[in-house]
Amino acid sequence: MTNYASAAVPGWAAQAWVIWPVFAVLVAVSIGLLLWGRHLDAAARPPARVAPVSRLARGRQASLRPPHVQRVRGREGELAVLAGMLRRPQGRFAVLCAVGGMGKTTVAAQLAAQAEAMGWRVFWVRWRDGAELAQQMVQAALACGLPEAELEAARAGQASLPDVVWRQLGRVRRWLLVVDNADEPYEIGPAGEPVADYRGWIRPHGRGLLVVTSRDGSEQTWGPCARLLPLEPLPVRPAGQVLLDTAPAAGTAEQARELAARLGGLPLALHAAGTYLAGPTSRYRTFAAYRQALDQELRFLLGAAHPNASHPQVARAVVRHTWEVSLDQLAGEGNALARPLLRLLALLAQAPVPLSLITPDLLSVVTGHDVTAMALEGAFAGLHRYGLLGLPHSPGSTGPASGSSEGAQVVLHPLIREINAVALTAETSELAVWHRALAERLTTAVHEASRRGRAGWPAAVLLAPHLPLLLEYGDPRTATHHRTALDALAQVLQKAGAFGAARLLDERVLDVATRMLGPEHPDTLTSRNNLGNALFGLGEPAEALRLLRQTLEDRARVLGPVHPDTLTSRNDLACALDGTGEHAEAVGLLRQTLNDRTRVLGPEHPHTLASRDSLGLALDGMGEHAQAVRMHRRTLEDRTRVLGPEHHLTLLSRHNLAGALTRAGERTEAIQLLRQVLNDHARILGDAHPHTLAGRDSLGLALDGMGDHAQAARMHRQTLEDRTRILGPEHPDTLASRHNLALALTSAGEQAEAIQLLRRTLDDRVRILGDEHTHTLSTRNALETALAMSTHQPQSRWWHWLRRRNDAAGGD
Repeated sequence: MTNYASAAVPGWAAQAWVIWPVFAVLVAVSIGLLLWGRHLDAAARPPARVAPVSRLARGRQASLRPPHVQRVRGREGELAVLAGMLRRPQGRFAVLCAVGGMGKTTVAAQLAAQAEAMGWRVFWVRWRDGAELAQQMVQAALACGLPEAELEAARAGQASLPDVVWRQLGRVRRWLLVVDNADEPYEIGPAGEPVADYRGWIRPHGRGLLVVTSRDGSEQTWGPCARLLPLEPLPVRPAGQVLLDTAPAAGTAEQARELAARLGGLPLALHAAGTYLAGPTSRYRTFAAYRQALDQELRFLLGAAHPNASHPQVARAVVRHTWEVSLDQLAGEGNALARPLLRLLALLAQAPVPLSLITPDLLSVVTGHDVTAMALEGAFAGLHRYGLLGLPHSPGSTGPASGSSEGAQVVLHPLIREINAVALTAETSELAVWHRALAERLTTAVHEASRRGRAGWPAAVLLAPHLPLLLEYGDPRTATHHRTALDALAQVLQKAGAFGAARLLDERVLDVATRMLGPEHPDTLTSRNNLGNALFGLGEPAEALRLLRQTLEDRARVLGPVHPDTLTSRNDLACALDGTGEHAEAVGLLRQTLNDRTRVLGPEHPHTLASRDSLGLALDGMGEHAQAVRMHRRTLEDRTRVLGPEHHLTLLSRHNLAGALTRAGERTEAIQLLRQVLNDHARILGDAHPHTLAGRDSLGLALDGMGDHAQAARMHRQTLEDRTRILGPEHPDTLASRHNLALALTSAGEQAEAIQLLRRTLDDRVRILGDEHTHTLSTRNALETALAMSTHQPQSRWWHWLRRRNDAAGGD
């Protein structure tokens, strides 16, 4: 220490034992003064610490207590996310959003119970109106130590009340604030303050966690600091456990899961059903009985109107009314079209609905008012915002307008659909008007899809589940017209390779035609023939052959042996026989059909060309490869001239010619054709179309025959994966791909995997096709070859002979 006045050091300062005690005394005095200052400040203002909620929970304050809930099932993922945010909010708040009845309040209450158990202070604010929300938010802030002076300043207009409340919530930790049922965010306020601006009552700025439950799931509503947690229906297992928790004596766990699946995993419906089953005077006391009764009595069991439904809290807890609350809110926003739109969607099947099906004109007919495209778009957007419809092919979208309008579609939860259909029946006396308008629109949509050709295939697939409604909603005077529309769409679906959807339509049309027209009416026979073709495409050859033979016999007897419909039946039966390995019988039928069609229809009629193409395939199957090549070349030239080079039948002829060339040993030309046709099929029909998969399979066979076994194996493996996914693991084409992959692996020296694949394929073909079927015998021979090759050295003559035998066997 230096004395700047004298430039001399005092004598006492040179002694260390004096310096350190003096320094310690100065520090102690400073700390004492600091603590005394804080004590004086505390006397003027209460400390900012959390006060016990129990002290505030008297009288009106009791509303801050969270509701009690039992164990929550199936929401572990959402609760884990919320628990993480509770520990570290990081400037965000959570929004539990979903359609009414999904259990948002239950999940929030479970989180509240967990927070209380951890020592957090929990405040539960149930939204009713802006004034009550403000009062309850102030109560929460007071419980967190908000000074009365700051509150009075806000009341006097000297500060913003939300600012004062949230300033206090930013001073303390370890609190959870739940704003429940905030379904009208624009009303939360204060007036004129959008929620996403974070200047009102909803803010991410506190040091605890804010959780909001709402039917509004729009990111635009809640802003960038909101973590949206949309709730989906419960999976079957936890949904079944909810029923068992509520009605433990109503049946087994499996029966509970079956009922839970029927209720679509909707928590509100699960609790309603469980409560009903547990009632001592209920008519139905078991899960099985209740599930069976729903088909006939849903409007009584879940769709009954409640006498106090005008009260919002009652309406939210009743399945019949909970979604009407959202529709009322949309109407209050000026979106009155949302209700009739939802009612109209409820009349369609439980399947995705293409947006292109619902037009302003359709809504105008059923509502009796002019509807604009903008109003319709707004109604879709409103229903989506409140969770009343979903967008299956647009995950993460913020509205129905997102993505391409070509394939855009919406879906309804099964119970939302059923309850809205019940509501429509109850509120209108002109249901027939709705049905007729919808039937006319469906018919028009079918014609639109048919006219568009290949471009209309995606729309046809989406329309298919809804088309059977034509047979229910249409006027009996238009029944024939509607059956024709269904037949037309089924044909489009078969061309698109959607055999499953085609089968459903064909079965329905055949049933109705048989009942209304009789089993031997020409239209009934057409429906039966169409169903046979669809079954064959689905890989059910036995039933397909039975129907096709029966139809051929009936048409020949009723219409005559050379009627165009009879010739169609004979051609289709022959194709099915050829596809199952009965080449000789197929050749006989096809020669006869080709001659008759040439004489009756002409040599270049598309049906005549189809018969010639099919005859070439059958001859190829019999080993007449050279004759098959000549026939396919001629058919390809004629189809190119008559139909065009990119018509799907022209592409099919090119593929069939390449296959015949491969089996005739002309693999170089075959591979060139197959690469070209594979590219064209993928570009025109799509990667997943059966013709594209067939082209890739044929290219793999040709490459294998040329000795490029590794590339062939890769191609067959990809085809096998795609066919398994698209057609199913036991479809004949899938079995052929597995067989052909095994052949390529055998040739490549990978006998172990090949043997495994061939054994599995042999078991499946014996079970599905029979022990003596041509394809079964081919697989058995291939397995014997692979087993023999696996036991001999590659250098031996025996091994090389087996390689030649395997190559000569070829693929299916």
